[in-house]
Amino acid sequence: MIELLTADTPNGKKISIMLEEIKFNYKITKINIFKGEQFKPEFRKISPFSKIPVIIDHEKKISLFESGAILIYLAETSGKFYDKKQRTIINQWLMGQMAYVGPMLGQHHQFHHYNPGKSEFGEKRYFKISETIYKDLDERLENSKFLAGEDYSIADIATFPWIARHEWHDIGLKKFSNLTRWYQEISKREAVKRGYDILKKGDQIPTV
Repeated sequence: MIELLTADTPNGKKISIMLEEIKFNYKITKINIFKGEQFKPEFRKISPFSKIPVIIDHEKKISLFESGAILIYLAETSGKFYDKKQRTIINQWLMGQMAYVGPMLGQHHQFHHYNPGKSEFGEKRYFKISETIYKDLDERLENSKFLAGEDYSIADIATFPWIARHEWHDIGLKKFSNLTRWYQEISKREAVKRGYDILKKGDQIPTV
């Protein structure tokens, strides 16, 4: 049994989508980040940076924090979405999401969605960076079906929930035809639909 300690965020959705894709038995433990539950001592024992998501593999008696590390663990354990011949490429796009796509779109959320009008500099800076991310991904997907090649991988699973927040970004996903094609294809996957609704509230993947 895998226990997923999480919240309804793009990083949280990565792991629930992966668990649905690999058909592992799991349960959700909600961490209310708005009430500061991630800072409780018992949670910090398994997540030293006070971040979600975290998984506990109760059979193996281990816990993991950091969504990228969790995706790799689940991929290696299941033997899915992490082809050995493509791992160098998969790792590049996975780490790109972890280090750049997620953090920059996350800052865009803070300035543009949650705190508009607080910092003109922040809004302009992260809007421009986010627009560049869309362009970069679109360019990659012009000649590649998925981010790491012709096969769906954990790099796509990691990136998808962030692009699913496209309505918050106000960049216009429709303007990027290759990224839109990729987004719509992944949106049709039944496991993605189930995993996106991480807290079983009836959340549906935003359309383009």
